Amino acid sequence: MSSYERFAHVYDELQTDIPYNSYVEWIEQHAPSKHFPRLLDIGCGTGVLGLMLANTGYSVSGIDLSEDMLAIAAERFTEAGLQAPLFCMSMHELDGFEALDVVTIAIDSLNYVVEQPDVYSTLERIFHALREGGQLFFDVHSLFKMNEIFLDGPFTYDNGEISYVWHTEPGDYEHSVVHQMTFYVRDVASNLYERFDEEHFQRTFPIEQYMTWLREIGFTDVEVTADFTDEAPEYESERIFIRAVK
Repeated sequence: MSSYERFAHVYDELQTDIPYNSYVEWIEQHAPSKHFPRLLDIGCGTGVLGLMLANTGYSVSGIDLSEDMLAIAAERFTEAGLQAPLFCMSMHELDGFEALDVVTIAIDSLNYVVEQPDVYSTLERIFHALREGGQLFFDVHSLFKMNEIFLDGPFTYDNGEISYVWHTEPGDYEHSVVHQMTFYVRDVASNLYERFDEEHFQRTFPIEQYMTWLREIGFTDVEVTADFTDEAPEYESERIFIRAVK
């Protein structure tokens, strides 16, 4: 798994198409901050979603594996005049949290956990960190996106400041992919481009597998939708949303 070191500084620019408002609405619809105030944002990244949730009224804390991401998140909260406890921690080793009202794992962050026992451990540790009645919200790539869309590369991007070439190939596991990205970032002072490379690994599982794990662990009322809608997933759905109650 990449530590997102230099990638952290271009991450926000590359996420402008993510409808963060839809995430907030999804969570607020089922677990309004008035009744579910304590929220842990797992894989919080640079804190964009976490800050939006904090502005909605949640008491937000966050964990991420990248110290660079967390540094940007901390600065973002500080500039907004808010405080959020942020911790550098792997999600499958989650520890030190209890009686949480809400846990989120947004923007396919769970797909970066590629070992099956670690995915199960992540969900199990979240269960124990939630209070009774607490809720888990997460999204993952669909099998269609992992097995077909991602492998239809390469993909390119250029906005004049940041350019990349993104190659993908099948990973070692079923329903997994290796992302190999070469970035060129313009330095304003010199007007020259700096190159750096990133390699990321992602894996997803069938919806039925996630549901089985959640129910084995003890979650109830498992609800599955797709692509920022209230509709059930279809074959060509790209992003799967799952909500579960302890």
